[in-house]
Amino acid sequence: MDVILVNEQDQPVGTMEKMEVHQKALLHRAFSVFLFNDRGEMLLHKRADSKYHSGGLWTNACCSHPQPGESTEKAATRRLREELGFETKLSGIFSFTYRAVFENGLTEHEFDHVLIGTYNGQVFPNADEVKDYCFMKPEK
Repeated sequence: MDVILVNEQDQPVGTMEKMEVHQKALLHRAFSVFLFNDRGEMLLHKRADSKYHSGGLWTNACCSHPQPGESTEKAATRRLREELGFETKLSGIFSFTYRAVFENGLTEHEFDHVLIGTYNGQVFPNADEVKDYCFMKPEK
């Protein structure tokens, strides 16, 4: 899968295969989805052990990358459906740039768009992506 390379202003400057981008630590577009239920609990998921980095890590509802020609909002909806088996309305709230180096030699260097939403229904996790999930109060 190709991802969108961007500059510090999130303007596209090219595309490249995802693993190569992470090996070269190039800045690319990404998104992170945070979902809350009506009780104020946040949906967390435990990454499948087989993920290329951070397998078994508890994290927010969904993170990934838009594909070339795909809007960030559509990509977030698509990945939420692919990973957790449902869709809900999402709203972008802010973006930031970060860099994280992993023990396996890969680096996330992302211009990350944060989206939030509300969801109270059932979760249907894709075992290739998600090992477990829960709703938890943010203070925990």
